[in-house]
Amino acid sequence: MNARNVRVRFAPSPTGLLHVGNARTALYNWLFARRAGGSYILRIEDTDLERSEERYEDRLIEDLRWLGLDWDEGPDEPGAPASGEFGPYRQSHRQSIYAEHTERLLAEGKAYRCFCTAEELEAERNLASAEHRPHVYSGRCRHLGAAEIERNLAAGQHFAVRLKIADHPLRFHDLVRGVVEFPPEAVSDPILVRSATGASAGFPVYNYSVVIDDALMQISHVIRGDDHIANTPRQVAIYEAFGWPLPEFAHLSTILGADRERLSKRHGATSVSTFREMGYLPEALVNYLALLGWGAEDGRTEIFTLDELTSAFSLERVTPSPAIFDFDKLNWLNRHYLKLAAPPGLAELAWGYLAYHLPPRESAPEALRSWFDRLLAFFVPHVDRLDQLPAKLAFVFGFDPEASRLVDENSAVLSADSSRTVLAEFADRVRAHAGPVRPDDFKRWMNEVKAATGAKGAELFHPVRIALTGAPSGPEFDKLLPLIEDGAALGLGIPSVSERVERFVGV
Repeated sequence: MNARNVRVRFAPSPTGLLHVGNARTALYNWLFARRAGGSYILRIEDTDLERSEERYEDRLIEDLRWLGLDWDEGPDEPGAPASGEFGPYRQSHRQSIYAEHTERLLAEGKAYRCFCTAEELEAERNLASAEHRPHVYSGRCRHLGAAEIERNLAAGQHFAVRLKIADHPLRFHDLVRGVVEFPPEAVSDPILVRSATGASAGFPVYNYSVVIDDALMQISHVIRGDDHIANTPRQVAIYEAFGWPLPEFAHLSTILGADRERLSKRHGATSVSTFREMGYLPEALVNYLALLGWGAEDGRTEIFTLDELTSAFSLERVTPSPAIFDFDKLNWLNRHYLKLAAPPGLAELAWGYLAYHLPPRESAPEALRSWFDRLLAFFVPHVDRLDQLPAKLAFVFGFDPEASRLVDENSAVLSADSSRTVLAEFADRVRAHAGPVRPDDFKRWMNEVKAATGAKGAELFHPVRIALTGAPSGPEFDKLLPLIEDGAALGLGIPSVSERVERFVGV
């Protein structure tokens, strides 16, 4: 198949937030399509009526756009026409298409009506369980005569529609795993359309609707998670029943947590929106997701822009082995991209995390914006993600001297006689000073305190750091002091150096 015919799809169900595993699937499809110059289709599989919600669809679309994964064809938006000639792109809008194809299979004798009740099917399952064998539908309705079918229909009996499975192995080629084959008895006669009872009455099952959609949308490659491998033989049988050619399949490995169990909420964040709220950049998350099951040809390169990934990506380098989600590696990548981020964009993102201390950005004066840019330039290299900024910057906006003294690490430092002497000498010099404290002032005072007390190194600096920042170690004073003093002048309630010392020594 030439590149111009490559058509792939990402087909999420709007039943929850976009999981990073599904986001990786979306990314691999996007990269494959973009490298081949093909088409990337977004299709919403919303036939689970009890769980599908519009808010989840809105959020997953927002998350895909945030990741930079645009699509060539997809669902229409309110007030806008549908995009693409193969729509509708929501399964809930395609019911008449499925019904038409069901009538075709019934007319050709490739499917049949199953009048078995729920109780009868449960009895079959119980018998199989008692005999310690897999449950396979008995096929009792497969050979009903036309007259009996008509009598059942006339009596208003509910029915499901089942596919007649041919008596030969169901085989497909997987671009990640090679040839995969299932015996026909492993599939039985699968239900295509549910019985006309319950919330999903008369609706096609997933395996049926997805095959019709993929075939009619001319999907060339089905790239998805390996949890769909068990579904594939049923889908192969449906392709065969319609006489449609199979697409190429590529089943991606499972993503596991550090304990080698399937990644779930107990491991931490798992949804794209949660990573976004935590202050991960889309460039970092995309870069990291690409590495979960794929690697560069040189076996070493790990940092890629989206354009670089597009040029480098190939399904041949996707591994079937499970991928371990490593939060430390994601944090490393995020730090890299935070350092590269343009100051205006970074400030726009970071402002919201400190909204408790700041006015709305759109009404902030230029002096405050400029100071905030300097603050970020100094502190962002020391965080893994933006939601760590409030804790990292808490001492800048103010800290509780009394609580600070009670911290075990601080208490051990401050209990020394030398610390009390150093703080007293330092406080005397601060009190005698008029105006903002600058790095040169600080250096001179510390030299004078050193000479007056004989303290040096940690004995000299740690108590002063605790008085100013609440911790015995931290940022370089020559860069920190101007930020504190300039921030104090902005009317944000930030305590100046002299105010900090007075509060602390007075405790």
